[in-house]
Amino acid sequence: MPDLHPAFLHPPIAHRGLHGGGITENSHAAFAAAITHGYGIELDIQLSRDGEAVVFHDYDLARLTGAKGAVRQRDMAELAGLALPDGSAIPTLGAVLEQVAGQVALLVEIKDQDGAMGADVGPLEARVAELLKQYDGPLAVMSLNPHAIYQMQTHAPKITRGLVTCPFAREVWQLLPRRRAEELAGIPDFTATGASFISHQFKSLDMPRVQQIRQQGNPVLCWTIKSAEDAQEARHLSDNITFEGYLP
Repeated sequence: MPDLHPAFLHPPIAHRGLHGGGITENSHAAFAAAITHGYGIELDIQLSRDGEAVVFHDYDLARLTGAKGAVRQRDMAELAGLALPDGSAIPTLGAVLEQVAGQVALLVEIKDQDGAMGADVGPLEARVAELLKQYDGPLAVMSLNPHAIYQMQTHAPKITRGLVTCPFAREVWQLLPRRRAEELAGIPDFTATGASFISHQFKSLDMPRVQQIRQQGNPVLCWTIKSAEDAQEARHLSDNITFEGYLP
């Protein structure tokens, strides 16, 4: 159960890199801007059809590229040919690791590949583990799907692991089976996954289970802070913030 590196507790962590003002989220430019300002970086990882770890948040390509279909439906060569709004290409995790190179804390969120937070995962986690094993610098992986973190525990036990958590409210998680949503809201897998931190939704940091985890000495990060006022509130109940839309 590797501890979370102190670099994740200060300074704040830029959500999908430091984007805005013409800089696209999860892009090389966003990561460069975060490094320049000395912020940590959070980014999202998905799997291409041919098994590459791709830095992209949405399952669907439309919002950021205008293309139809899902990331999983395209090979990496096809994805690399799609332009982000700032004109740059979709990055691979390998390329971002070379760019960041330990300069700031790097928080890698593995997007659920099962579709219902179930156990049908593995290929993405294996590829992420392969890429991260040689990385030198403050590093942690996390996921909303605990099964992804069980996989990372197997493939790369020395890499710090965490869970992304929230109340899994019915109105937000309409496609997630309600029984599974209620299970996940209780954060039952924290110990078994070997997690050493959580990153929890800002508005529900006062959940008893969240504060229990913190009181047991485990760091609680939070997402996504969009103002100085929200940051001030969040810091009473968490150990660091993930932010976007302003400069802390």
